[in-house]
Formats: sequence, C-alpha cells, structure tokens
Amino acid sequence: MLFAYLDEFGHIGPYCGRDGRKHNESPVFGLAGMILPETAVRPFASFILDQKKKNFQHDLRANGKMPAKWEKKGTSFIRPKTLREYPELRRLVHRTFKKVSDLGGRTFYYGREKKLGVVDGLNPIGLHTTCFAHALRKLDRYAASRNEQFVVVMDQHQARKELLECASKTMFGSEPCLNLAGQPFEVESHLDQNIQAADWIATVVGRLKAYECLPDEFPDYDYIDKLFGERLAATSTHSILEKRSRKEANTRTLGPLSDLGRMLEEKAQLENQMRRDASKARPIGQR
Repeated sequence: MLFAYLDEFGHIGPYCGRDGRKHNESPVFGLAGMILPETAVRPFASFILDQKKKNFQHDLRANGKMPAKWEKKGTSFIRPKTLREYPELRRLVHRTFKKVSDLGGRTFYYGREKKLGVVDGLNPIGLHTTCFAHALRKLDRYAASRNEQFVVVMDQHQARKELLECASKTMFGSEPCLNLAGQPFEVESHLDQNIQAADWIATVVGRLKAYECLPDEFPDYDYIDKLFGERLAATSTHSILEKRSRKEANTRTLGPLSDLGRMLEEKAQLENQMRRDASKARPIGQR
C-alpha cells in the first residue's frame, strides 16, 4: 500500500501581478507532497518530529507546546532571505527530500498556471477539484506501475464535500482509478507530522513553479531554484505543472479593467445617467 500525502501549493485565487495591491500571491495552484510505502509512514513521521525538535527549539519554547502537537508552516521559513540567513534550514529541507528517497518514496506534484489578470468569472473550487482529479489519476498510474494500491491523506479543507465527491467520481467514473483504495483521509495538520512535511514540499514546489512561470516577477526565487530545483526533479514522479502559452497566460492587458479603470468607467456611467435624468426632468420647451 502506498500513502500519498498532499497539500496545496501556490494560491487558488486570481493573480494580477506580484506588485499589485491585491491578487498578488501566486500565478500557480496545485497539490504537492510525497508518496510513501506503507512501511515508511511511521519512520518518516519520527524523522520529521526529530527534525522539528532540533531545528525549531526557539519556536517550541516560545509556544510552550509539545513538538508532536505543534506545526511549522513551510511558508514561514522557506523564503529566500530566511534560507540565506539560516543554513540549518537549508539542510532541513534537503534532509526531508533525501529521507523521502531513502525510505523508498517519491515526491509528487500536479498543478496549473492561472491566467494573469483575470478576476471575474473564476471558480476556485472548480480549479481545486480539477487539480485534485488530475492528481489522483497521476497517482493511480504510479501505483499501477508499482502494482500497488494507494490512499490519499490531506489536510482538513473547507471544500471537503466537493473534494470527496470529486474523489468518488474519479474512483468509480467512466475511467476509474482502479488503484485508489478508498476515499481520502483528512487529518489535522498540527497533529500529523507527515502532512506537515507535505506542506514543506508543497511550499518548495509553489516557489519553484512561480519562478518557472514568471521569473521576472519572482527573481528572488532564483535562489530557491538553485537550492532545491535539481533535488525536486530527481525525487519527483508522474508530476507536472500544466503551463499556458505565454499569450494565453498574460491576459492582463486584455482582461478586466484595473481598479482605477473601473472607477473611471463607473463615474462616467453615473454622469451620463444624471444628464439623461436631468434632460427628462426639464419641460419640453426648455430641452
């Protein structure tokens, strides 16, 4: 049996540019983590717990929590500035990737590049379930190549119902995932060491893929690419980021108006309406 631990990378909402006032999170969205053999599940969890004790002693003392009940989010330390300043955190991420391989596992990701500048008419839950369905099919192919079944473990999510429905359709639809053993398991991330590691891997993937799609907007992520790009490529399997053509992706000049443009257009429409209303209100002979 294989266990796939998945977490989200990137951002599910619109992306209009990194320097924008809003919608500036990430040009990509997807799911990433690692696939572990059944025999590696507990040893890997023990490894992550031990690494947390060694590398985040200050945080643990400040929070006063047991290491097994405390979570360190990847976005809080997998940053160019932090990684430059703290070599032990660089080593932690490398050790995590290496441990996955040493235990017979693989890293995994599936995601999509979003259209830039498109704000209206989006369906975030639809994007999430689409990525989830494609991820399940990729995992199913990997499990088939190993002649194994697999289960998926995920962090709790507000779209739980939609994701479970998506899993059912993918399991039993017209092209079923025959190696998926059952519905995904949801866990509380602060209590599950392996899903925390999946979050770290997903953070790396999100940074790398944002840089891959828009290097001019994320030049600082070049450092993360140099640190972990080859490591991800060497350990991942059946993984892909579905990229758009550059013309299709960069719709910022063709998409919805900017906030300023919207305000000016609304102001002009209001002024025109006021003139029409004033014209109707005047006596016929004064028009």
